[in-house]
Amino acid sequence: MNAKVTLKIGPVKATFTGKVTLSDLDPPHGYRISGVGAGGVAGFAKGGATVRLRNEGTATILDYDVKAQIGGKLAQLGGRLIDSTAKKLAAEFFEKFGEAVAPSETRPVTTALAS
Repeated sequence: MNAKVTLKIGPVKATFTGKVTLSDLDPPHGYRISGVGAGGVAGFAKGGATVRLRNEGTATILDYDVKAQIGGKLAQLGGRLIDSTAKKLAAEFFEKFGEAVAPSETRPVTTALAS
């Protein structure tokens, strides 16, 4: 899939264009989502998440572990800010994903972040 994302991390705002792929497909247990993008003078970003699904009673729990790598101006901000932003973005994505796929009577959806 093609992707276009605009992010502001600290003082740097950049638009990244790139590709997103799904791999290690293991339905219905999990998969890996990966992306790579170029942001012009801001640099590049690549990363992904390993996603695992498990049953807990009548609910499905989504666990994920996210990793990100960056280069260019974004790298100058430091890994700590990048890692926290990647985890925040992943949490927002999976929360919205859960809202989109969950029947309305089961909301709110909870996700768990693996460390």
